[in-house]
Amino acid sequence: MESPIIMTLDAGGTNFVFNAIQNANEILEPINFQSNAHDLDLCLKTIIQGFDTISKQLPQKPVAISFAFPGPADYKNGIIGDLGNLPAFRGGVALGAMLEEYFQIPVFINNDGDLFAYGESKFGMLPEINNRLKTKGSSKQFNNLFGVTLGTGFGGGLVNNGKLYLGDNGAGAEVWLMRNPLNNNSFVEENISVRAIVREYQVASNSNGADITPFQIFNIGLGKLAGNKDAALLSFKKFGHALGQVLAEIVTITDSPIVIGGGLSDAYTLFAPEMLLQLNGKISDLNGNAINRLELQVFDADNDRSFETFVQGELTQVKIPFSSKTVNYDPLKSICVGKTRLGTSKAIALGAYAYAMDKLKLNC
Repeated sequence: MESPIIMTLDAGGTNFVFNAIQNANEILEPINFQSNAHDLDLCLKTIIQGFDTISKQLPQKPVAISFAFPGPADYKNGIIGDLGNLPAFRGGVALGAMLEEYFQIPVFINNDGDLFAYGESKFGMLPEINNRLKTKGSSKQFNNLFGVTLGTGFGGGLVNNGKLYLGDNGAGAEVWLMRNPLNNNSFVEENISVRAIVREYQVASNSNGADITPFQIFNIGLGKLAGNKDAALLSFKKFGHALGQVLAEIVTITDSPIVIGGGLSDAYTLFAPEMLLQLNGKISDLNGNAINRLELQVFDADNDRSFETFVQGELTQVKIPFSSKTVNYDPLKSICVGKTRLGTSKAIALGAYAYAMDKLKLNC
C-alpha cells in the first residue's frame, strides 16, 4: 500500500503557498498564489484553485487536507472568524466544510502555533533531545513540548504526551494575551513581537519615526551594521526579559521543554541570555525571602556545555528503607529550551501532516 498524501497550505496575509506531504516530506515544488484577502469570494476560489492545482500533480488521491490558518477561528468545526490580516473573512466563514464538500476528503484546520509545536514534537526538537539523551547514556526522556513563535505576534502551542492540546474551545495556549510583565495593564505580545523590538530601539536611541527593521537592529547589536549598539542590545534584552517571565509562568503549568520558532528566533543569541536569567532567577515571599522562580532548572539546548550539564543531572543512589538495596535518584528537576530544529514553516507543515495522520489513525 502506498503511503498516504496530505495536501497542505501556508496561509499568509499576502500569499498562499500550497504543497503536499508524503512520508513526512514535501513531494512537490510549492505553488504560490496571491491571497486576494480583500475579496472573500476571490480568496476562497484561490484556496480551491491552489489545492486543485496540487491534487492534479499527485501520483494518487490525497487522503486529507490539513493546514494552519489565522485566528480567531472555531478550528474544530473549520469556521474562520474575523481576521485582521485577511479582512474579507468577517462574520464566520465555513472554510473547512467548503473544502470537504469540494474535494470529498477530510479537512483539518489549526492555529500555526499549535502545529509548529506538534511538528517539532514529532520530527524536530523533542526527538532530537531524547536521542541525544539516549546517546549519552541518560535514562531521562521527555513526552511533552511547549512551542512559541516569535514574529509579528507571539504564538504558542502545547503537546501533551504526544497529543496536541487544543482546549475545549480550540483556544488553548493563546499566550499572546498573557499579562505583560513590563507593563501590567497590557498583554505580553506588546513586548514580545517585531513591533516591540523596533519600538524599544527607537526609544532607547532617540530615533522615533526612523524606518528600521528588527533584522537591522539585530545586526546593529552584533556590531555588523552602523547604529546605536547599546540601544539594540537593550531592545533584545527587554524582549528576552518579557519572554523569560512569561515562559516561567507557562512552564510552571506544563513542566515541559520549550522550542522557539518564528522570524525573531534568529536573534536567539541576543535575547536568550536574559530569557534564561529570568527562567532560572528568583522570586520572593511577602517577607522578602528569595526562592527559585521555578521548581526546575532550565538549560540551553543550543549550548553544548549547558546541555551536557542537563544530561548529567545530579544522579545519586538512595537506600531503600529496611533493605540493603538502593535506587537511582536525580533530585535535579530540569528541562531545556532551544531554537527550532526544522525551521518554522517546515515545522508547521509537518505538524499539519502529523495532525491529519493522527486523526485518520494512520502512521506517520
